[in-house]
Amino acid sequence: MNSSLTITFLGTGTSQGIPVIASDHPVCKSDDFKDKRLRVSILISWEDYNYIIDCGPDFRQQMLRANCEKIDGVFLTHEHNDHTAGIDDIRPFYFKQGAISFFAQKQVFKNLYQRFSYIFETEQKYPGSPTLNEIEISKASSFFAGGKQIIPVEVLHGTLPILGFRIDDFTYLTDVKAIAEEELEKIKGSSILVINALRKEKHHSHLSLEEALEIIHIIKPKKAYLTHISHLLGFHSEIEKELPDNVFLAYDTLKLSL
Repeated sequence: MNSSLTITFLGTGTSQGIPVIASDHPVCKSDDFKDKRLRVSILISWEDYNYIIDCGPDFRQQMLRANCEKIDGVFLTHEHNDHTAGIDDIRPFYFKQGAISFFAQKQVFKNLYQRFSYIFETEQKYPGSPTLNEIEISKASSFFAGGKQIIPVEVLHGTLPILGFRIDDFTYLTDVKAIAEEELEKIKGSSILVINALRKEKHHSHLSLEEALEIIHIIKPKKAYLTHISHLLGFHSEIEKELPDNVFLAYDTLKLSL
């Protein structure tokens, strides 16, 4: 029998977060806490396991806010800064637990070797830097973590192939622009689908609100939550009123159970 999942949205914003630095946009001036978005990431928990999807520049703040005292691993969707810049802040977990498992595609690790060379240096490792347990994954096969089967789902972020993840009947996709038919098949039957919706206007590497709703209509989950949101989408309270009955805007600190 599958143990239940608890999903905590650590961040639901796009690469600049909301409010954007130095912006006078009305959404950036909003007093509604649901309009304040850290960079996109979630915490998935079951039994005594905690797994993070993506480790962006707000990772430290997110861990403190979520009162997360242990992580069992990190799944990386891709190598972009808003999804990986917080890697150094796994140090407290490393000091407490030892090497932390990171699951990512080969291209992601190759990128991290350059950007975080002091972490991956083997001959003269910088004192105090964390150690990662590198686990290479791909769309070709599922893997197991914490006793659960994790199904990687390939999506295109512009022209870059990146991964989303399905765990039980929960699917998390971010930075999507397109999904091939065979990858869509992997996520059909999901009870909860999380997918990105950057803004109403079309974008070269992210789904617009309309495009995200089209994919949700194809998948037909019981509930869908939109994430990786920019200030240009609009006020949380106003956009929620425009959505279908089974579609919601995610917000930072939102918790779901499955």
